Amino acid sequence: MRIVFMGTPDLSAAVLAALVDAGHDIAAVYTRAAKPGGRRGLDLTLSPVHAFARSRALPVLTPKTLRDDVAAETFAAHKADAAVVAAYGLILPAAILAIPRRGCLNLHASLLPRWRGAAPIQRAVMAGDAETGVMLMRMEEGLDTGPVALTRVRAITPQTTSGDLHVSLAADAASLAVEGLARLARGALTFTAQSGTGVTYAKKIEKAECRIDWSRPAAEVRNHIHGLSPFPGAWFEADFGKGAERVKVLRAETALGSGVPGEAIDNSLTIACGAGALRLLEVQRAGKTPMPTEMFLRGTAIAPGFRVS
Repeated sequence: MRIVFMGTPDLSAAVLAALVDAGHDIAAVYTRAAKPGGRRGLDLTLSPVHAFARSRALPVLTPKTLRDDVAAETFAAHKADAAVVAAYGLILPAAILAIPRRGCLNLHASLLPRWRGAAPIQRAVMAGDAETGVMLMRMEEGLDTGPVALTRVRAITPQTTSGDLHVSLAADAASLAVEGLARLARGALTFTAQSGTGVTYAKKIEKAECRIDWSRPAAEVRNHIHGLSPFPGAWFEADFGKGAERVKVLRAETALGSGVPGEAIDNSLTIACGAGALRLLEVQRAGKTPMPTEMFLRGTAIAPGFRVS
């Protein structure tokens, strides 16, 4: 089929790669514009989708909006059978949605109607959900409200981070996209309306959410940490001898013990929470690479009563 693809992050790039490998004709790739990056913020960093499209010599467009006549005319000129959207980052208005003759399909990383919106993977982990997944749906004007055709489900364990889920859900999304287009081509893709109950919204992650609140129960703190791992990362501050320093926590597990919330209860960086305690397993100091806590402690002695905030 002749496809317009629209996406931005790594998960989207995996879907695009699968569509290319499946032999679809990619008429155009839409993604978000390159952002300043590098140490000094002077280098432009292409999105993963843009980088992949460039490596395959696919035409790339990075419009700031799709809500004007020029955008609609450009989109129509691709003469696509369908559009496939995966974490693109811009809302598709009705004028765009109406153009492809087979419609616009969206791959959404949650079990709809739970976690509609911008950050479904992170919110599912942060909330302590037992499972999540990917759904292939037909797009409507509403935010992730369209009927669903195909679903893949993934368990969320106490060890699962958002980063872990991104990897597995990317593979699932790629598989769903290929299967969905194959069914669409032969007229065998059927859709079922979403339930009207259980609707939740996955709002964008804000910087203010990233500081760890040790007054919460240990399991909730663990979910918060894992939901924000590896990016943007949940963090605490502590003084290891050179003034206050910010440290991200990337993995943790609940542990036996209790104490004053925010204080170490042993010399292995087990921190008391509002209920129970949390053993930190992987951390990242500012400007450093992630490391196991054992390695972190080789150069930083922690004794019971050490305070983090």
